[in-house]
Amino acid sequence: MTITVEPEVGIPLPDSATKIKLADRISAAAETSKLLASHGLDIQVTAEDKDNAAKIATAFAADRIMTTKKATPKRTAALTPATLLLTDRSLKDFGHSVVKSSTQIRHLVTNKLIEETENPDARIRIRALELLGKVSDVGLFAEKAEVTVTHQTTDDIRDRLRDKLTKLVDVTPDDVEDAEIIDATPVDNTPIDIDAELGLDDEG
Repeated sequence: MTITVEPEVGIPLPDSATKIKLADRISAAAETSKLLASHGLDIQVTAEDKDNAAKIATAFAADRIMTTKKATPKRTAALTPATLLLTDRSLKDFGHSVVKSSTQIRHLVTNKLIEETENPDARIRIRALELLGKVSDVGLFAEKAEVTVTHQTTDDIRDRLRDKLTKLVDVTPDDVEDAEIIDATPVDNTPIDIDAELGLDDEG
């Protein structure tokens, strides 16, 4: 079955297209190449295709962010189907190797810690056991925080706020006493006896 494709030229790409990861864009383009190949597209791999794929994969391994910025959708669209297929394979192999490498390092560190649990120094043994307990697979010393969420409706919150504001503003007359105003200015310049004014002169 022959597929007839009539591309529409001059249609701008949406802004979201520039935010797609390079590996995802290459993978999508490679899948399109595979689909076209299944319908008769003859894909011939040349030395230039291999070189271009190697350059992209090497640059991606060195700096993913910068390589993604440089490999714009327009530049990616200019790559040949063979280059896209080779690049997609290289990026996926690179991703698997990174995961495999990190797993190997994890196992190495864990095994070393297990060995240190037999160390003659008690401090090293305890420290090794502590670190092993903190491994995510074990989770023995993982700190857990419980968060209680109380769901309230808007009306409940409004009523609570209204009650608090009422208590702050509403002051009943029984709670208020008028202050007794005392003229502190002496008539004959005689000093005022504070104890007598306050009724404390008769106390002990």
